[in-house]
Amino acid sequence: MEDAKIFEKFQLSSRYTEEPNVWDEYVSLTKEYNPISLGQGFPDFLPSSSIIDYFVNTIQCEDESVHQYTRRSGHPRLVKALAEFYSVLMKQTINSYHDIVICSGGCATLHSVITGIVQEGNQVIVIEPSFDCYTKMVHAAGGTVKYIALQLKQTNDVVSAADWTLDFNELQNAFNEKTKAIILNTPHNPFGKVFSVEELLEISNLCKKWNVLCISDEVYEWLVYEPKEHIRIASLPGMWERCITVGSAGKTFCVTGWKVGWAIGPAHLIKKLQVELAFSSNTLQQEAVAIAFEKEIKNMNSNESYFKNLKSILQSKKHYTVQFLKDVGMKPIIPDGGIFVVADWTPLEIKIDLSSEKDVYKDFRFTKWFSKNVGVLGIPVSMFYSNQSKNLGENFVRFCFIKKNEKLENAAEALKKWISMK
Repeated sequence: MEDAKIFEKFQLSSRYTEEPNVWDEYVSLTKEYNPISLGQGFPDFLPSSSIIDYFVNTIQCEDESVHQYTRRSGHPRLVKALAEFYSVLMKQTINSYHDIVICSGGCATLHSVITGIVQEGNQVIVIEPSFDCYTKMVHAAGGTVKYIALQLKQTNDVVSAADWTLDFNELQNAFNEKTKAIILNTPHNPFGKVFSVEELLEISNLCKKWNVLCISDEVYEWLVYEPKEHIRIASLPGMWERCITVGSAGKTFCVTGWKVGWAIGPAHLIKKLQVELAFSSNTLQQEAVAIAFEKEIKNMNSNESYFKNLKSILQSKKHYTVQFLKDVGMKPIIPDGGIFVVADWTPLEIKIDLSSEKDVYKDFRFTKWFSKNVGVLGIPVSMFYSNQSKNLGENFVRFCFIKKNEKLENAAEALKKWISMK
């Protein structure tokens, strides 16, 4: 009886225990069945040799300060490089010490932004499908979420991420006096949608009309494929003062384990976030990321540009992944940005028996069956939807293509071998 009382009193808050962690579940699935994993969104190859060199040289640096605590809101060298780099892109003179704050990765940055801005009873608009952390963070801050789902417009057999659009009437009706913020993710995870200037202007006009903050998650900003162009909503008229832009060195330089993220916005907003941070983020990694940005500032418009070369490499991986998914009978959504291909798996449904899997949603049953029987792991897209809208994602599975060519080729071969037996 005493143990039961202890358990009841010390269990986690309900806001953190709403449902099982899908990522942990699929990591366990990978360990148990050892499939070719195209699941989580991180590279399985080394970052560029220059990025490694920046870090190694920083570790070996005889400047004792880079081995100690740095400035609480961001390492001076890094915030200076970011300010110089983004001032041009955002059409705004960015103050390195007042308009930027550094956190331990993109998710930690989002957490600082959301919990620093959202108060009890505030409404936050989330465009779904969306990364699952948005909702959890809003709820942790005491806010409520209003969901707006991207809709597939009438199209031919070839579907691109641009075919998933916002219903502007629905979006307009979502804004009200309780709306504190809208979370925008462009390029979008999981669809790879790059929001058009028309869509961004509609969002920005509503933000200005209702005096709403835009939290713009742009961690895939450098992975936009021609002819699309990434437009930063903070650069649009009247949006700098009501926008916080989130970026990530992990996605930018293929070093997701370094955990360096940043928020950029006007001082009156950024100042509110600083109290939410740990004492300071890793100094060595901030120094190395600063050097990487300094080099990119010099090389931005040349063939030596890291961003330009990475985009070229991923473009070919994207095309290859889209093709082998088509070859097996799936219907991929061709992404305009990011590192994922979402595909409609239901053309394969007649070839498989999902009765052995007990999950509620079909895409969960499919991805688990596929992992165990075909040896290729993807992520169910319904996990990116709210409970009331999960049916919108059940026909889709997400595959990550920022992987070694050998892994992508092995996945293609496994799919080809399986389909030939059917």
